[in-house]
Amino acid sequence: MSDQDCTSLLQWALPRLGKRWQGFRNVRGQVCKRLARRARELELDDLAAYRGYLEAHPEEWAVLDELSRVTISRFYRDREVFEQLRRKILPELADLAAARGDSTLRVWSAGCASGEEPYSLAIVWQLELAAQYPELGLQILATDLDEEVLARAQRACYDAASLRDLPEGWRERAFREEGGRWTVREDVRAAVELRRGDIRRDFPECPLDLVLCRNLAFTYFDEAGQRELACAVAARLVTGGVLVLGSHEALPAGVPGLVAIGERLPAYRRS
Repeated sequence: MSDQDCTSLLQWALPRLGKRWQGFRNVRGQVCKRLARRARELELDDLAAYRGYLEAHPEEWAVLDELSRVTISRFYRDREVFEQLRRKILPELADLAAARGDSTLRVWSAGCASGEEPYSLAIVWQLELAAQYPELGLQILATDLDEEVLARAQRACYDAASLRDLPEGWRERAFREEGGRWTVREDVRAAVELRRGDIRRDFPECPLDLVLCRNLAFTYFDEAGQRELACAVAARLVTGGVLVLGSHEALPAGVPGLVAIGERLPAYRRS
């Protein structure tokens, strides 16, 4: 099944799923492999036949929605984002929480995949900031729709390559080495709650200080889906709370209540 056939199918199908082809252009190979495998499972000759199958079987669209998820993750991915979180954003949010008299800093890692993002944030807090805020705890809700990647997150055991972007010395401080693989320490994992959820529908009910929604909705969703999610996040952020996007992402224009806070990091503060 050729790349052209897959591209044609995605350009036709993605808008019907509320997604945008532009976000998939450079990562389509992962999705195309899944589509080819699905066509073989259905004993279809090619992706043109799969398009016909979609038109004849509306329930298959839910399957296609799952097949079109992109999962690329590692610890401290986009290092500068995490450095800004460590040096500036988390301390500011901790100071605001302490000033309000809160005992917990609440974070949502939306689309957490196999856990590298929320565990990275928990490591930053544990190794760099917890001692500065002894009266303040960190609580990270990490959600993803894919049960398979959530199971990997629950195991919290990773190859060394996934840890290569961590600052020097952090691997030994935050992980246990077991047979060539590295497991996140229990005291770090304690800050993270893993839960299955679809970010298009399943939003945390508690007030949030920080939301990480990187390299997902604001890359792959269409503008309507992006705006709906951004408004839902804005409604849940505390005053001064922050939404962080991926390094090459941006909000749709004019989302009420969220104001860009810097040029080096795509982050938005709740006004």
